[in-house]
Amino acid sequence: MADQWRNWTRLESVRPARVAVPGSVSELAAVVKAAARDGLKVRAVGSGHSFNDIAVAPDVQLDLRGLRGVLAADSATGLVTVAGGTPLYELSPALWDLGLAMPNLGDIDRQTISGALSTGTHGTGTTVAGSLSAQVRGLELVLADGAVVQCGPGEPLFEAARVGLGAFGVITAVTLQCVPAFHLRSAERPMPLAEAVERLLASGDAEPGHPEFFLFPHTDTVLWKYSDVVEAGTPPGPQPRFKAFVDDEVMANGLLGAVMATTALVPRLIRPVNRVLPTFYTNREYVDRSYHVFAHRRRVRFREGEYAVPLEAMPSVLADLQAWLAKPGNQVGFPMEVRVGPPEEAWLGTAHGRRTAWVAVQTHWRQPHTRYFAEAQRIVRAHEGRPHWGKLHDFTRADLSQLYPRFDDVLAVRDSVDPGRLFANAYVERVFGA
Repeated sequence: MADQWRNWTRLESVRPARVAVPGSVSELAAVVKAAARDGLKVRAVGSGHSFNDIAVAPDVQLDLRGLRGVLAADSATGLVTVAGGTPLYELSPALWDLGLAMPNLGDIDRQTISGALSTGTHGTGTTVAGSLSAQVRGLELVLADGAVVQCGPGEPLFEAARVGLGAFGVITAVTLQCVPAFHLRSAERPMPLAEAVERLLASGDAEPGHPEFFLFPHTDTVLWKYSDVVEAGTPPGPQPRFKAFVDDEVMANGLLGAVMATTALVPRLIRPVNRVLPTFYTNREYVDRSYHVFAHRRRVRFREGEYAVPLEAMPSVLADLQAWLAKPGNQVGFPMEVRVGPPEEAWLGTAHGRRTAWVAVQTHWRQPHTRYFAEAQRIVRAHEGRPHWGKLHDFTRADLSQLYPRFDDVLAVRDSVDPGRLFANAYVERVFGA
């Protein structure tokens, strides 16, 4: 037996029967064949940054750290092929050195590219698709029989596997449509919730940009952030090092972490503290490389459930959440996060076919989350909310088949490429059916 593995949230752990760290695609294919021969299931774990049990591998745990780096790049077309185990925090600087960038990123970059795609990782954008899957132009996978295949747009395997939960094969390489490297101007400031909601509702008609906000529970105040592309030739104006340290480490991690840990232990402090906390955040504006603006280190460990709802339903969802939080005994300290995106095409993309608002509910890891997240799920279910695949939820096949128009097509692809369910675990069986 291997050493015990735990995911980032520390909610899930397992001691795999085997751990494989292949150094090539052929070695990976051999691992898959051996597992199939021995009647064992296979799961690739990426960086383990998912909040739920999607990466739990009781049998064979595939660690893709040996498959990383840029494999091919064409600066003229912007097409870049990258190995599946490449972490996003390594990929972005490598692209920059080539004069390229990913057009959008999430706010955390610890994931591998294959793990981020498989769970539907996304950022925020008014006209630029939020999800990383929208940037994919090709996949290489090792299938359940050990075959190495390539697929692209329009092919059923591609449309299912680019947000595939690791259930169709192991993603060994990804071809991305990148854009010329660009800088973003980011402006942050406290704002009334009503104004922030109005701005997001109008975001589909706005200039290209990346809006989002963090809502402090038990208040009507948000921390608003809007980032947009600066004109070519605009010199970068990153924050002075000390100012960046204060904002990103002292405020976003140190102060927030200390406050959340304290209020988790003394819940009666949550409401008064949250009313004061927004006053510590001041206006700031800076220009920096795109990936420095999109993603930040989040050192405070937390639990999260996130749901994609139609953009027009977002005000009702927030109002219902606020109403529940207003009831006695429902104290929550950690801010909610709200982001937006245009319709997308991936069959299991959470923004598939509709303008979307992603609403994330979060708690400090020391604070109970079950009741809060259950209420959030009850609320979003009334608005056809879809769960983020990598975060906490209890949606099942019966729920999801009603939320995704191409769900039956997804199941048909799975039947064709993995009839023996080699790439299954408890999570996959819950959402796709045993």
